[in-house]
Amino acid sequence: MRESPLFQLYRRLLAEYGPQGWWPLLDHPGTNPTKTGSITGYHPGDYAFPKTDAQRFEIGVGAILTQNTAWPNVEKALVNMKAASALDPQSLLDLAPEALGAMIRPSGYFNAKTRKLKAWASFYLGLVGAVPSRPALLEVWGIGPETADSIRLYAYEQPELVVDAYTRRVLETEGLVPQGTNYEALKKICIDHLPADPLIYQEFHALMVERAKRMKTHPLGK
Repeated sequence: MRESPLFQLYRRLLAEYGPQGWWPLLDHPGTNPTKTGSITGYHPGDYAFPKTDAQRFEIGVGAILTQNTAWPNVEKALVNMKAASALDPQSLLDLAPEALGAMIRPSGYFNAKTRKLKAWASFYLGLVGAVPSRPALLEVWGIGPETADSIRLYAYEQPELVVDAYTRRVLETEGLVPQGTNYEALKKICIDHLPADPLIYQEFHALMVERAKRMKTHPLGK
């Protein structure tokens, strides 16, 4: 069967940039293979993550903190939380909002994100190890489609595809999706043209981010 243009793009990006090793985690010493954004926490080619409940919870925290900001700002907030032993659900819930807000200030919108993180921590404790459904995540205050898909894909290896602003920019530039396609429609287009494999979905999303960062200065090899 002939590969779709979208899957061909994925294969070209993977050949040019290599595995990206997302989602970055504080307690993993791996370096960023492309040296953009964060420089630690990546695990290219190792798809066994998350390996602990703590890592799974951290991914959810990071998915919330990265709303409307770049990852290096998120990493600063996560480092602050870890230094204060606040990167677990119960400790986070026990924190005064003002204290948590001060820790996550580097990520921006810290008052709203404080409320979102507390909602996530409460929800996470209620899961008792279960895999959350997408509808259940969308019921959590402050978790929208992109954040829910990030949590499902990276924390639980579920077949959800994250199509963020970077993905839209790349695919619109390549002429693979119409301008202004909404989130759910864009996600469906991508799912319809990629193998239904969470590991491919992880790499696809991470490669879209990397490609978008390089678009102005580094033409993609043919």
